[in-house]
Amino acid sequence: MRSFDEIYQIAAARKGGAEALEAMLSAPVPAAEVAAIPDDRWLAAMTRAVFQAGFNWKVVESMWPGFEAAFDGFDTGRCAMLTDEDFERLVADTRIIRNGAKIRSVQQNAVFLRSLAAEHGSASRAIADWPSTDFIGLLELFKTRGSRLGGTSGQYCLRFQGKDSFILSQSVVDRLIAEGVVDKPPTSKKALADVQAAFNTWMQQSGRSLTEISRVLAMSL
Repeated sequence: MRSFDEIYQIAAARKGGAEALEAMLSAPVPAAEVAAIPDDRWLAAMTRAVFQAGFNWKVVESMWPGFEAAFDGFDTGRCAMLTDEDFERLVADTRIIRNGAKIRSVQQNAVFLRSLAAEHGSASRAIADWPSTDFIGLLELFKTRGSRLGGTSGQYCLRFQGKDSFILSQSVVDRLIAEGVVDKPPTSKKALADVQAAFNTWMQQSGRSLTEISRVLAMSL
């Protein structure tokens, strides 16, 4: 496995130099700001990530005001208590994408967020305090207790909200394979642990965040 500096130099050479590469990087939001995100905005971000999966993101974006209206601003209390009549109404609502399973996930993720809030004071606090050195643990939490938040959906949700994160996009996975960290897209617990270990090593070497390292890996190929 190459050092982070070696991979950085590869990415910089591809992007026209270190200055150009740095302009393409962004840092995660400070933990205090993540902790201040209202729980309804987490439900909105989860819903956006779920509906964007396997769908045209621009379509979801164009319809988003309709989503906000249909789901009452993603108030977690209201969404957690959706009735069968509510689901019938939502499945017929032309303001949103009428996918029954994804609509149901809004209720399930509202319940998930409310349970986190009960355990930690707020869902945001639980997420903000989660250490970057165990990001795969946070992804597992989203996958097992949330709804349809496995794979890259949970990763994109966290990135959109500013949480320090890596996204296992095709280019990032290709770099991990090239470095011998994994031999195929990581899905097993062992493979994800190996990915986390590699990122932890690169964080120690560089002093950079998961977010920055993930972007550098993506731009190195």
